[in-house]
Amino acid sequence: MNRVLLIDDDNLLTELLTEYLTAEGLEVSRVADGEAGVKEILSGQYNVVVLDSMMPKMNGLDVLKTVRVQSKVPIIMLTAKGDDIDRIIGLEMGADDYVPKPCQPRELLARINAILRRTHQSQDNDQNGIPNSIAASGVVLYPAKRQVTIEDEPLELTSTEFNLLEVLMRHAGQVVSKETLSLEALERKLAKFDRSIDVHISSIRHKLGNASLIQTVRGLGYLFVKN
Repeated sequence: MNRVLLIDDDNLLTELLTEYLTAEGLEVSRVADGEAGVKEILSGQYNVVVLDSMMPKMNGLDVLKTVRVQSKVPIIMLTAKGDDIDRIIGLEMGADDYVPKPCQPRELLARINAILRRTHQSQDNDQNGIPNSIAASGVVLYPAKRQVTIEDEPLELTSTEFNLLEVLMRHAGQVVSKETLSLEALERKLAKFDRSIDVHISSIRHKLGNASLIQTVRGLGYLFVKN
């Protein structure tokens, strides 16, 4: 059973989400402050973490910064509706996705399931022994293992960053629209004024150490350079 960790001091909300997600077949644990959240995340017991941005003892952004040093577990941030600054900072610091509060349980479940599907798909490919890699411009991506190297050095990416890079590299040399990236990597339609794709791409460029590998084609999308 997939395990989900809720980190939020809003007891009414976490009770509602726990009931809903449990009914959908997920095993849910919850903690009410950031320090306890860090401890639970680093235990390595969870498939997905849902993290509120504002909490006692340690806020969500500090939790994210702390755990990303050691853990690549997918993290979905809960942010105040209209709080674009926290949203962008969270994505820049390694959050995989975000859901504005007050959140609808169905929307959160859809985001969780999208992450789990990608993870399990990769595990199934690995178990089946499918040799599969995508290479371009010195970057090699292994979908089954969810690993990336650049010039034979490992590259640490979040789950969402990996998904986006995989889509771009599968279409290396071609322009990929933001709409396609959102559908294939995030499994949702691109919302108006949603900048999450741009923020994730910026982070990937930084980690690659060569911003020119992913080019912006104004008005159309992004292109991974094929050499």
